[in-house]
Amino acid sequence: MATQQPARGAGEAGGGGGRAWRSPYGTWRDSATRSQVACRAVRQKNAVAAGRTWFTTMGRPVRTIRHTSRDGISRPPPSKRRRIACLAAGLLFAACGRDGGQSAEDGGPDGTNADAPAPQDASAGTGGSSAVAGSGGGPVSSGGSSGTGGGSSTGGRFGTGGSSSTGGASETGGAPGQGGAAGEAAGAGGSGGGGGTSLGGRSGTGGRSAGGGGAPASSTGGAGGRVSATGGAGGAGAAGPITIWLAGDSTMATGTAPCPIGWGGQFQPLFLSTATVVNSAVAGRSIRTWLYDVQTTMDASGECVLAKDAQGNPTLQARWQTMLDKMKVGDYLLIQFGINDSSATCDRHVGAAAFQDSLTMMADAAKTRGAHAIFITPVSSIACNSSNMPIGTRGTYSTATKSAGTKAAVPVIDLEALSVALYAKLGFCPIPGGDVTASTTGPVGDFFCDDHTHFSATGAPQIAALVAQALRTQGLPLGQYLK
Repeated sequence: MATQQPARGAGEAGGGGGRAWRSPYGTWRDSATRSQVACRAVRQKNAVAAGRTWFTTMGRPVRTIRHTSRDGISRPPPSKRRRIACLAAGLLFAACGRDGGQSAEDGGPDGTNADAPAPQDASAGTGGSSAVAGSGGGPVSSGGSSGTGGGSSTGGRFGTGGSSSTGGASETGGAPGQGGAAGEAAGAGGSGGGGGTSLGGRSGTGGRSAGGGGAPASSTGGAGGRVSATGGAGGAGAAGPITIWLAGDSTMATGTAPCPIGWGGQFQPLFLSTATVVNSAVAGRSIRTWLYDVQTTMDASGECVLAKDAQGNPTLQARWQTMLDKMKVGDYLLIQFGINDSSATCDRHVGAAAFQDSLTMMADAAKTRGAHAIFITPVSSIACNSSNMPIGTRGTYSTATKSAGTKAAVPVIDLEALSVALYAKLGFCPIPGGDVTASTTGPVGDFFCDDHTHFSATGAPQIAALVAQALRTQGLPLGQYLK
């Protein structure tokens, strides 16, 4: 089948000079290439009126579409060679169009526009203004409103700078280390972005320090106050509220004025309002008579017999049961016995092994409730040696208390040693008359009641101060609640 060839010549098909050629689809200037003409014909084929006929070439049926060009003349379609060229050109143009669109959209192989300016909200994931998240255990949704933190693919070279809705969703206090100024590594934290998920807010993770929703890029969320999981402005201060439970004998019991006065009754004034002291110490008690209903008979092992309930368990004293019922997570249990336990007869007698077992049982009960036990060796009475120096008087039970603390991993305050050092400092030896009585005068008579064991209103606060100072000196967390 003959194919009409393009005509060359000046002024042809409209004139005007220059190169021109004629195709079955019209006459075109040299500003248009043949492939462009062919491709345009393909694009316009659905708009072209065509007559359809069938004929055979070399024994093979071929469908031929006769096209009507713009001049209204019906002409046969282009040759097979031209049709192939048109198809190839069309595919090429389609591919170029797609690539060009992607280039304009993506701007670079890493999904960013390398020449584009940094996004305005490049500090994605800042988590709100600094020092908001977790400041003093603030509102749950502090640290930036939900949805801040920059749109997806902003704030970082690799498109990580805080996905949409990050940077301060409720209970976050700052996106967890996402965001960062433009050009930062993915998720590097950048300017702001501190405050890990679920840190800040009610968990009380502290103020500015260690990325608590502020400028540091550590993304740790702020270590909080000096006590774990606490708040407080600027990351300082103690958590609360807590209860400090006291279990002991007459040297700890509140007592009555003018005498005797136990140091436990002088403990509350030393603490902040977030700590409440409940003094359950009772005069005349050994550790077992404080805990249980103890009989006046001794068993074959040399220990006093304990009364049993219907289930065969030792009958608990109401004070211990109340403490067990009300003790909560974060509370403290301070235990001091060993003065009455040395009695040779029941019901107060407690052997050293049974003494340690009772201390350990009490500590375990506190730990089960999330509270913290502290053992305290029994305070020394005043006694002087031949060199007129004060000496300790609680050897067996002081040693047993320390051993129990080691085995149970419970901190021990050695109040026996601390009290002896205080007596030496105050110059109590030699004691006028050899021992303390109701008529003893001077510093030692003013410190004690009418014997060498119990304290007056002058002595009890000084013993309480020794215990409080030990909390600080030994670095025990309870010391953070002291004034």
